[in-house]
Amino acid sequence: MRKKILALFQRHYRRYHDILFYVLTLGVIIISTYAAIEVSRVKNEQERENLQEREIPAVEYTVKDKPVYVALQESGLENQAVAQIVSKLGSVVDTRKLQKRDTYSVSVDSEGNFILLLLTQGFKRYYVANVDGALVAGVSDVEIKTRIKTAAGKVEGALFNSMLAKGLQVPLILDFTDAFSWTIDFNTDTRNGDEYAALWEEHYTASGEITGQDLLAASYKGAESGITTNAFYFEGDFYDETGKMSKKMFLKSPISFRNYRISSRFSYGRMHPILKIRRPHLGIDYAAPSGTPVQAVADGTVRFAGKKGGFGNFIEIRHANSYTTMYGHLKGFAKGIKAGAKVKQGQTVGYVGSTGLSTGPHLDFRIKERNKFVDFLKMKNRNSAVRDVPKEQRKEFDELKVLYLKELDAAKQAAFEKPAVPEEKHEA
Repeated sequence: MRKKILALFQRHYRRYHDILFYVLTLGVIIISTYAAIEVSRVKNEQERENLQEREIPAVEYTVKDKPVYVALQESGLENQAVAQIVSKLGSVVDTRKLQKRDTYSVSVDSEGNFILLLLTQGFKRYYVANVDGALVAGVSDVEIKTRIKTAAGKVEGALFNSMLAKGLQVPLILDFTDAFSWTIDFNTDTRNGDEYAALWEEHYTASGEITGQDLLAASYKGAESGITTNAFYFEGDFYDETGKMSKKMFLKSPISFRNYRISSRFSYGRMHPILKIRRPHLGIDYAAPSGTPVQAVADGTVRFAGKKGGFGNFIEIRHANSYTTMYGHLKGFAKGIKAGAKVKQGQTVGYVGSTGLSTGPHLDFRIKERNKFVDFLKMKNRNSAVRDVPKEQRKEFDELKVLYLKELDAAKQAAFEKPAVPEEKHEA
């Protein structure tokens, strides 16, 4: 029997040898694979533990809540280390001029070692870091993103308040009215039901803080006239639909739009509120809060800046084509405004006041043409500065105009058109 078994084994030795070899090899592979997986798992867990150990919490503050050096002291750092960190920070930013709203964070590890101080001021980030035991300071810009936004609405009471109610910010509203400064006087021409639309580029930080808004296109439609006026920003100026620059020789008002009113118009027989006699009032009174900026309505040269009888503080400016403008009852003059000074259209020359013969803060604005007083609100010849988009850029302007109009129309449609009401279904 034993011989038979041995003979059988000898006869099939090669087959059993191969089977045994494959079984042993497979076993080695399985064991090696399991061992590699287990080693990798242990290694990953160890790395995660190391990362958790290295994770340094950052405690955030505002300068108003806590001065930087106090936060550093409270984090457990010694006074000498605090002084060195504050001094290093002072090498990249003037720590004496920190604002209460400035934010900063302090990072210290579990062993009490200083890691990082990060200060955000405006759109700059200043840092002091511990790099291999040495303090390193630097500065970087806060990332600014850009998006396109639109808004549209109707005037209810006043354009300024109506746009504020829609969430538009004051600087953007002023840019909107500035775009029409040569064509629309929002102090006198605004009516309830007028329609407006704006398209702008908005810049913002990752935290959502708006850093700036640049008006790209604007539209205004009069409720009574039905006339729509458009303004498109192109190469530093605003143009109308025909490609003509919106800018003209005179602004429509010597006061930037702030919802102020005209309290007295041009007249040859107005009753003077103080003297109680009828006398000509050859100008226009703009009632506005004391201190409101007054702007030159055109480029020119200051002929006089000082006190002048019942006008109080008074400015006279000479312009091209024999025009002269006058600004009375001012609270004071802007910096650099004196006889001989050159001024630009829209430049602040003074501030609304109540000096001289005045019952309250207002601007007495007058204009002469060839030494004759004229009614500024009825002047027709204000277009001497109009020019067209250059021919070589006309195609680019027209392409932009089409895009801008499409966005403005979409904003109006969303604001003014009521959604369709589905028809009621009646059962038979």
